[in-house]
Amino acid sequence: MKKTIYKLLILLSFMSVTIFGQNNPGIEGNWTGTLDTGGAKLRIVLKVSKASDGSLTAKFDSPDQGATDLPVDSIAQKDKTVSFSAARFGISFDGTLNEKSDEIAGNFKQGANSLPLIFKRTGEIQKAKRPQMPQKPFPYGEEEVSYKNTKDNVKLAGTLTLPKGAGKFPAVILITGSGAQDRDETIFGHKPFLVLADYLTRRGVAVLRVDDRGIGGSEAGAAGATSENFAGDVLAGVEYLKTRREIDARKIGLIGHSEGGMIAPMVAVRSKDVAFIVLMAGLGQTGEDVIYTQTALLQKAEGASEFVRTETAKAMKTALAITKSEKDDKIAAERINEALAKQKGGFTEAQQKEFAAVESTIKSQTPLYFSPWFRYFVAFDPQPVLKKVKVPVLALNGENDLQVSSKENLDLIATGLKSAGNKDVTTLAFPKLNHLFQTSETGSPSEYGKIEETIAPKVLETIADWIVKRTK
Repeated sequence: MKKTIYKLLILLSFMSVTIFGQNNPGIEGNWTGTLDTGGAKLRIVLKVSKASDGSLTAKFDSPDQGATDLPVDSIAQKDKTVSFSAARFGISFDGTLNEKSDEIAGNFKQGANSLPLIFKRTGEIQKAKRPQMPQKPFPYGEEEVSYKNTKDNVKLAGTLTLPKGAGKFPAVILITGSGAQDRDETIFGHKPFLVLADYLTRRGVAVLRVDDRGIGGSEAGAAGATSENFAGDVLAGVEYLKTRREIDARKIGLIGHSEGGMIAPMVAVRSKDVAFIVLMAGLGQTGEDVIYTQTALLQKAEGASEFVRTETAKAMKTALAITKSEKDDKIAAERINEALAKQKGGFTEAQQKEFAAVESTIKSQTPLYFSPWFRYFVAFDPQPVLKKVKVPVLALNGENDLQVSSKENLDLIATGLKSAGNKDVTTLAFPKLNHLFQTSETGSPSEYGKIEETIAPKVLETIADWIVKRTK
């Protein structure tokens, strides 16, 4: 899950804008720096050029998150002082150019977070290798489509891929994880849903993948949407597929990743037209327990001390208890701050320094905690929903998944489904696979962008074989 205490530092969109700065020579070119967020190391590439009028312009990339040419609103150089800002992301940087003019050392800020960052001159920017990326021409049909969630009055846009040949094909809708995702679920330069759609369509399964609300061609809709609203978007997709003559309306399934694996069972319970579901790192725990487990696993992987892990768990439980019980955002924030102050009151000076990063992170995340989406997620218990799912279910997870732990979630998913008499339940845990189903060393999110594999071939094969067997 990406809307958790472990939220990656940079929130990205894909727009460009011309920016204006001072007419100073010396920093034109490419500069690369690495942010150490404590849980992931993210490269930032600053690309500075000179406009025809002599003013400086710039854009920046986040290669590990697959984002390029992001807008910088202003950039300035005065003697050895260099600064730039990207207001859309709440980002600013102030630094000093060294005597050789090949390093800019300073502080990178986003919101309440501040991190040291050193930019170094670099040559040509190397693109990350993504060998599984499908290349055109495709041996199947591809169509841009749109339809409406009439209940919420939201237009949704996506891509429908159709196998070659005549006849009615089984179909699946892909459901993204949390956070605003495009139809390919693009992350760290990878496009998991494009890879999955390509593989399944080649195996004879039509695939609909869709931009989330406010992304790409999909409308944003009203503010305050929760997973319940997103389930409505998927239901609209099911209704759309039923109108297509190429699709067998009796064989429409869902594949959900992460939060999508929480939403798929909700849709299956609400629609008799859902024939099967595949859960990729889906939830068996409550949303609150997922956050606790995730935070503990990530901190352990990052080498946090036992003191930090213990005190983080206490702080998180207090913060989420307040979030669930206090509906007034201002009062809730005050109560969380008071609780944090009380908790660290008995710490030694060294312990207070060690706890400072935890306190800062929780305080900076409180606006997220109070959002309708987060309040819904924290309170969500998948068990009552799973107990109503009667269609075949394939639940997959990676044993190196530190975000939705296979150990805690797969057994709970199976228990919930089988307790209601569902006799077609398959759960599989893949060794060494992480939350994105890549072959990994540790499962840490810091590895995601460095791994060339997008989805392990065994996972693609398993999903396709299971679907084909049930839709012959």
